[in-house]
Amino acid sequence: MSTDWIHATPPTLADFETLAQVAWNSLPSEFRSMAGDVVIRIEDLASDDLLDEMDIDDPFELTGLYHGVSLDRQGATPETREPDMVILYRRAILDEWASGDEELGHLVAHVLIHEIGHHFGFSDDDMEQIEERVSD
Repeated sequence: MSTDWIHATPPTLADFETLAQVAWNSLPSEFRSMAGDVVIRIEDLASDDLLDEMDIDDPFELTGLYHGVSLDRQGATPETREPDMVILYRRAILDEWASGDEELGHLVAHVLIHEIGHHFGFSDDDMEQIEERVSD
């Protein structure tokens, strides 16, 4: 079956929310438990203010971001703060997807795993093992 590229449209923010939820649900339960009640948000591109803060010139270079308090900085008593959040940047991910040969759902899962994983101090090898478990 071939795709009708003349009438095709890119995946919407809602489509990305679905892809992210599928990726989240396929993660090992211990990984999801460690992440707690992380919020997954989809945006088209990072804001200019955020890009300036991170010293990034090209918004297509940032595919995702973990925003929250790392485990080693959380105190013993709960404090009032915003929920931990992973932001996936739809247009940057689509740009990376269009320039490669990776399935879009796999790329979304890859960005999600890496954003959460780096927050918890996981190595690239640790995250590769998690990704392998997801794709099995």
